[in-house]
Amino acid sequence: MTMRDRETIEDKLRVSAVHHSDMPSGPTSRIKQDDVAFDTSSSDMKAIADRIQASAPSAVLPNAPTAIQTTTDTPAAAAQAAPQSGAPQAAAEQKVDESALRYFASRGDKARLQAEISRLQALYPNWVPPADPLAIPQNSDKQLEAMWQLYSEGRYAELRKAITDRQAAESGWQPPSDLLERLDVAEARTRLINASDLKQYATVVEIGASTPSLLTCSDIDILWRVAEAFIRTDRANRGQDTYAYILKNCVAPQERLATVQKAAALLPYQPMQDILALEKPDGNNGREFDSIRTDLARRFVAEGNDDPKLDVAPNYLAEVERVGQSQGLASDAVLLGWYYLRRQNNGDAEKWFRIAHDKGDSATASQGFALVLIADGKPQEAEDVMYKWRGVSKDATATYLAATANLMALQPPAALGETVLSRIATEVIAQKYVPTAQQFGWFARSLNQPQTALRWFETALNWKPDDEPSAYGLAITRNQLNDRQGVAEIQRLWAGRSERIARLNEVKPQVPAGSAPLPSPNQAVPQTAAASSQTPATPPAKSETTVTTGEGSSPPVGYSQSQSRTSPARRGPRQPRGCSTTINSQFLTPGDALSRGWCLMDLNRPMEAIAAFETAMNAPAGKLREDAAYGQSLAYLRAGLTNNAAVAATKAPLSRQRAAELQVAILANRALSAFSAKRYQETLIYLDQRAQLQQERMDLMVLRGYCYLNLKMYDDAERIFTAVAATGSKDGNRGLTDLRLTLHPDHAE
Repeated sequence: MTMRDRETIEDKLRVSAVHHSDMPSGPTSRIKQDDVAFDTSSSDMKAIADRIQASAPSAVLPNAPTAIQTTTDTPAAAAQAAPQSGAPQAAAEQKVDESALRYFASRGDKARLQAEISRLQALYPNWVPPADPLAIPQNSDKQLEAMWQLYSEGRYAELRKAITDRQAAESGWQPPSDLLERLDVAEARTRLINASDLKQYATVVEIGASTPSLLTCSDIDILWRVAEAFIRTDRANRGQDTYAYILKNCVAPQERLATVQKAAALLPYQPMQDILALEKPDGNNGREFDSIRTDLARRFVAEGNDDPKLDVAPNYLAEVERVGQSQGLASDAVLLGWYYLRRQNNGDAEKWFRIAHDKGDSATASQGFALVLIADGKPQEAEDVMYKWRGVSKDATATYLAATANLMALQPPAALGETVLSRIATEVIAQKYVPTAQQFGWFARSLNQPQTALRWFETALNWKPDDEPSAYGLAITRNQLNDRQGVAEIQRLWAGRSERIARLNEVKPQVPAGSAPLPSPNQAVPQTAAASSQTPATPPAKSETTVTTGEGSSPPVGYSQSQSRTSPARRGPRQPRGCSTTINSQFLTPGDALSRGWCLMDLNRPMEAIAAFETAMNAPAGKLREDAAYGQSLAYLRAGLTNNAAVAATKAPLSRQRAAELQVAILANRALSAFSAKRYQETLIYLDQRAQLQQERMDLMVLRGYCYLNLKMYDDAERIFTAVAATGSKDGNRGLTDLRLTLHPDHAE
């Protein structure tokens, strides 16, 4: 808020009441949106009044109370309603009450004096202001003089009492209507400010509608408060109109600048572009808002970080990049990193996150950096970047755990030192994180440590009893250790739920001693598959148990939820074809590379399979090339790299069935990633796109219901949960319970 020279806040409250009373007496309720700027301290007040027209709910004050009555604003009518101290006057000679004029002059209050002159000129067009207001005879009514002083000092309650006391003591005495009008406006202004400070925004709008003389450039703070009230009461377009009115009609440079700053804090990106379109040249070959251009650009880029569908104009991105390079602030680099990451531009995202990491490492910078590294297949670097920040927030913990799951899932296994393995195991146990625990089992098997693998698979199942990949890993590990009774027990528990566990003793693994196949491609993508570039779901609560990967380690047991991903229907089960050793697939023929790719998929080594399928893509256009593109898409999905899977699917023409199958899986994975990142609108878009291709599964219907619940679309959420519950699904009933607790938290047990 810009104050005039030497004005205190208290003076502003008092002076504004005088300025507002300078309007013609007819109450109004609408401010016109014209382009003519004016200065209320010196312009003709009738011109100002003409900008405020008495009509139905307006662009600035919609839904004005019906009690507002419209009256004529003509000077003649205003003159008839103006305060008079004598009998009706002849048109040629009007008696003007100049007592207030003399009072303000005697006090040296130039602002109020000018406002009073403007008011009287508007009411009495033929009136000529005196050359020396001090020459006007002093009001001989000492009590009235004292009342004016109370008004000038803002002591409105005392003034009301003084008026009442004198009316009781002097029968027939009436205060000047001028004084009463000023008092009414001043009290309305005070009530509006109090309501605004108390966040009673509906009251702010109501007072503004009933006292439109407050809504002028002479009191910009009131206009700001009314604009905010509109926005806080879900009428953002009315708030935008109010800010636009200021920029179209008010001329004080600092007030215009502050208006844009206040608007930017409350209005989203697109309405702000309409506001900024009202900017004017500053007279020095620049624009009037150049001083805040960088701050606005930062704000808009930050808004783009929250909304991946918002395309911020290139000039704002260029401005943030310019200051990011010239000023070297890590905060600017973080802004740009997240903006590009949200739009899958990993190259630029990694560039800016590295700059932020080097300039001033922080949890936010490291988290974004780690997500880019995970997406680029560098989980070991991601784990190292995030380790020291793993506990600062739930998101940071989830990102670190995603890095560990991807690191432990690398094929061939990464060469990890004891220190790294120990700290990963410690955090996994503390968080009871199933994906990495399961991958520890496969990692131990690759090192020919079946006892350690056994303990990790058991731990993962204790935390999540329905984790089929962990159950399969436990079964083949017990089978390797000749624990027939243990294998039979797992088969009994998983009867009817896992075909590969049931057939374990029918088909023997064709692998060297000390190794065993990983989950085959006909299962859903393991929850330990490489995470997407979005923030993973919130991990479970911590415990203080630690463990190492040694043979004698004994992890604790417990239960927690974990992430899930979907994949398209896989080809039939395949047996390994001698691909357990690591070779360079580039030296294979396309046909052999394709066969090796499917073999590697059977061994759950998707990253190697991707390279093999890439070699197979060298085949001429035809069935082999289609199979290679299809297989590579499946491998990327298995690795959790959804966007890469979409790209791979375009490398060769696919049959309609295969293309639809991949599209359904990709959209489902993107919906899950968006939901885990709390981007519920985006999740619904992906679900809608998927529903056009295939009937929505029950679990995705539940996901849709929770999107509606988080978006406060309670009727839609109830409809979805009720439909799911009608099938007998517990998830539907759980959704209805969550909806009820959200709507009626006081009834929660």
